[in-house]
Amino acid sequence: MIITPVDPASPEAAALILELDLDIAARYPGSPINGIDAANFEKAGGYFVVARDGNQALGCGAFRPVVGDVCAEVKRMFVSPAARRRGVARVILRHLEAEIRRRGFQSIVIETGNLQTEAIALYESEDYFPIPAFLNYAASPISRCFAKRA
Repeated sequence: MIITPVDPASPEAAALILELDLDIAARYPGSPINGIDAANFEKAGGYFVVARDGNQALGCGAFRPVVGDVCAEVKRMFVSPAARRRGVARVILRHLEAEIRRRGFQSIVIETGNLQTEAIALYESEDYFPIPAFLNYAASPISRCFAKRA
């Protein structure tokens, strides 16, 4: 498996993002989807990656600055159903964390939904700890937020 930075507006990334958005819509009908502005994501300091096995895209993940150059928020973590339970999300997350550290951020935050128990288990196993909901998630009853020092 390789992790490659890509433009989030690329067809491959867009397909994964669509699959993620459909998954979120099915889990949380009627709730907002807190995505990214793919067209301006990189210009705003965002970093988006795709995990591949050969030519097959397995999943994606990203981060963006949320408090200047102090804190980065992990976004758009997703693994296609056929590739789950193979450690793909953990590899993506660790890759993002390494890039976050390389860029000098001091902390990392992540938001996920309360029904995404697999994501919550991953974050907790990677030493993320629960924090109060932040930014746009503060008013969301389904949001579960986590943080970690970079």
